[in-house]
Amino acid sequence: MRPDTPTHCPYCSLQCGMNLRPSSSGGVEVMERPEFPVNRGALCGKGRTAASLLDPGVRLSSPLVRRGGSLVAASWDEALDRVAEGLGRARAGHGADACGVFGGGGLTNEKAYGLGKFARVVLGTSQIDYNGRFCMSSAAAGQLAAFGLDRGLPFPLEDIPRTGCVVLVGSNLAETMPPAVRYLRELRENGGSLVVVDPRLTRTAELADLHLAPRPGTDLALALGMLHVVVTEGRVDQSFVRERTRGWEEARAGVMAHWPEYVERVTGVPVPQLREAVRLFCEPEAAMVLTARGPEQQSKGTDTVGAWINLCLATGRAGRPLSGYGCLTGQGNGQGGREHGQKADQLPGYRKLTDPAARAHVAGVWGVDPDSLPGPGRSAYELLDALGRDVRALLVMGSNPVVSAPRAAHVEERLRSVDFLAVADVVLSETAALADVVLPVTQWAEETGTVTSLEGRVLLRRAAVSPPPGVRSDLEVMHELARRLGVEEGFSVDPEVVFEELRRASAGGAADYSGISYPRLVEEGGVFWPCPEEGHSGTPRLFLERFATGDGRARFADVSHRAAAEETDDSFPLYLTTGRVVSQYQSGAQTRRVGELNAAAPGPFVEMHPRLAARVGVVEGEPVVVVSRRGRAVAPARITSGIRPDTVFMPFHWAGAGRANNLTNPALDPTSGMPEFKVCAVRVEAA
Repeated sequence: MRPDTPTHCPYCSLQCGMNLRPSSSGGVEVMERPEFPVNRGALCGKGRTAASLLDPGVRLSSPLVRRGGSLVAASWDEALDRVAEGLGRARAGHGADACGVFGGGGLTNEKAYGLGKFARVVLGTSQIDYNGRFCMSSAAAGQLAAFGLDRGLPFPLEDIPRTGCVVLVGSNLAETMPPAVRYLRELRENGGSLVVVDPRLTRTAELADLHLAPRPGTDLALALGMLHVVVTEGRVDQSFVRERTRGWEEARAGVMAHWPEYVERVTGVPVPQLREAVRLFCEPEAAMVLTARGPEQQSKGTDTVGAWINLCLATGRAGRPLSGYGCLTGQGNGQGGREHGQKADQLPGYRKLTDPAARAHVAGVWGVDPDSLPGPGRSAYELLDALGRDVRALLVMGSNPVVSAPRAAHVEERLRSVDFLAVADVVLSETAALADVVLPVTQWAEETGTVTSLEGRVLLRRAAVSPPPGVRSDLEVMHELARRLGVEEGFSVDPEVVFEELRRASAGGAADYSGISYPRLVEEGGVFWPCPEEGHSGTPRLFLERFATGDGRARFADVSHRAAAEETDDSFPLYLTTGRVVSQYQSGAQTRRVGELNAAAPGPFVEMHPRLAARVGVVEGEPVVVVSRRGRAVAPARITSGIRPDTVFMPFHWAGAGRANNLTNPALDPTSGMPEFKVCAVRVEAA
């Protein structure tokens, strides 16, 4: 029997370690890998059942092309010829920017790197972005502005139990990353405290010493109110502010307009709770703020992240051991996926596409003229909104925007309007079902490649089984399309060869991988970037000596509270917020095909307070209609006193009548391009 293959989970950015063991049926089964330090063998239900997706009856096994309105099986040559023809026709008829490319935060670093190169070198288009724009872009923008560098966590997860207090904002770890909950429990066992900010009493909030339940869309005011209390109670770390930051006086002036009673009126959080949160955060020697999608998926998400970072800077809770601000990245390779080129404004190594030196460096690695590289393109929603108008053909890899994008019915309409749509995916997702050509590609256990976890730890996933005969890797797809479109060289199908090129392209950049190699990842089990040379130990903890700005000082954000893009009124008197449940993942394209997970979470629901349910006239399990200015969704009521009476919650994993993103608002953060998934105005009616 072959030995176990050590690898990592295909789902979230925790990237739990697991072993894949050959099964008697010829497939693999998932086994614990207790030596991997992040999850220490623990796996959630999604990880335990991940091998179910390898079943030939679940996944795509042959290319599909549209004939007579239906998708039918075809040869690889026919399918690839059609894709090349569709992209080439759009480019010839309407210019390079008529071709769009939409990637995914689940793609390996090699595939994300290759996709960015393919868009810019083969197609010559600026129109590339990815679904990670919907995940962490506001946190990335806030960290870049404050620290000069964006990495989800600037410290390893193992530091969390050793700090004095964690303020967890808009994260339900117990359902999104269950193996990480042990860090919160260990924090409390060690005498530390946990403050959870969430409009719902989630399974995570139940673990907290203090739960703050603000109105959706008011996290910015809450952070500013806490900092106001810090100032008035004399808790500012003056020496840290003086020696390691800039911009405090301007930020302080804005903070002073957010006195506690005003913040209580805006957020609904009582002043005593606000003061208690400040006490818990400031009294220990070290503390952390961790944010997730709650405060980030807002039209002011970048400012909100900046306000939470301000709280850390003003109190000396950044750039010191066991302290800091961090973002809990969502998707499996959401971190690496944006570092190496599939984001609209970035080149590999986290280089800016507008930087002449960055363009020259990457163009040198690619063997092209720097002037041939297009400039920045549209952000994800803007790209989807332009389909059928400016963008006439689209290639999608590893994403399902029909379910995951805001104002989803409109996005579906735009996808239907393009002249040509090609989708490369493991399963026939709702987006793939609209395509002219569907390309079946390999998945985690069938391919080798690297991913970068929320800690900034670069990891090697290893192939354990061979893919079905009719399935090819995304790297093969890009190689064949590049060849058909006239580029014969530069698109290897070997992931290690691609990674070696990525190392050169990232060298000297902010996300420098040049000291990382496949043999080293096998030997060490993971390396933290930046790692600028072979022999460098990697960088598990950032900013302890200086921040990544030109002068080494962090920058305060000069921000003030402002309302959400859409507030409640007489016609739409309630707030809607969206999120995940433990047994499903993202758009559900994969997890909805696993029987055990579907049994645990079979469909959408509308979580609502008993007072609201009584007013609407519904009881537990009865269908209710949720209506916004963009659409409607229907799902059973789930009644709980653990949610604010003015708020309803829906998970976003499902298509059909219960598609939560029919309702959500595509209002964009002006800096990050993040849509406002987490707050919009709705009404609820009995079905």
